[in-house]
Amino acid sequence: MQCFILAGGFATRLWPLTEKRAKPLLPLAGKPMIDYLIENIPENLPITISTNAVFQKEFEEWKKNKRKNITLLIEYAERDDQKVGALGAVAQWLTHNNINDDVFLLTGDNYFGFKFQEFLDFFFKEGKNDRTLFVAHDIKDKEKAKQFGVVLSDGMKNKIFNQRILAKDLQEKPLMPLSTIVSTGCYIFPKHTLPKIVAFAEGHPDNLGGVIAHFLHTKEPVDYVIFNESWFDIGSFDAYLEATKALIGNANQCHETATIKQTLCNGSTVIGAHSSLEGSTLTDSVIFEHCSIRNCIIERCVIDNHCTLENIELRGQMLREGTTLRRS
Repeated sequence: MQCFILAGGFATRLWPLTEKRAKPLLPLAGKPMIDYLIENIPENLPITISTNAVFQKEFEEWKKNKRKNITLLIEYAERDDQKVGALGAVAQWLTHNNINDDVFLLTGDNYFGFKFQEFLDFFFKEGKNDRTLFVAHDIKDKEKAKQFGVVLSDGMKNKIFNQRILAKDLQEKPLMPLSTIVSTGCYIFPKHTLPKIVAFAEGHPDNLGGVIAHFLHTKEPVDYVIFNESWFDIGSFDAYLEATKALIGNANQCHETATIKQTLCNGSTVIGAHSSLEGSTLTDSVIFEHCSIRNCIIERCVIDNHCTLENIELRGQMLREGTTLRRS
């Protein structure tokens, strides 16, 4: 088995935080988002990370202190309209490297609270390692389910945790979801299905979730498993703050090199290395590294590196790296 992580999207919904930074390298509760994936993958699995030319140097720097069996695959795209698409990137890797192993596929902007080894064990359980398997999640809200692929199966079975379940259909971002069970960015594809992925990608290079629906419609058996632990698709400002809150709770996570004086931190707050705060109030906000904040009220904000804020009130904002805002 080999692991393949998609990490090449330009993540425009999180600009300016991801304008010059790969979303999987965005700090989440004190470390890059992708680290949660890497630390969860069994050591014996070789990992390929697919990214684009814009983020190549950033990933190479990140990789220096990581495990040895990680390979970077660079897609030479510098704009979104130059990309080959998520499924297209998978297909290129499969064909150019003559991959003939089962593939553990992950999207690099997802956070998974369960242990990947448990998922891998489900794949081999009961001799069913010839069937595609993916992780689903009960989002418990049909309005939110409209943003995802909605999984359908027989009756009430579709909400049983920690059990392999046969999928019947997948609704792609439906206007009227029939379930609150949604697909996540975690799949295992048996090696015999890889040519089918490559063929489907020719006409649908940007439709990763669509390959599951295609398999089901062509009678290729697909199973799923639901874990009860947290899952986040971190594709927006709100999702980023929600994931932060889930990881640290109602607490203040402050780097040991940060300085805080006469400052009140409410809710879930993260303060990065070498940042300095004085005479301020923070609520449910994330402050990156080397920031200086004086006499401010900040609520539900994400402040990038090297920002300077003085005598201001800020709510519901993401600030670009190096921003200076002062009020006399």
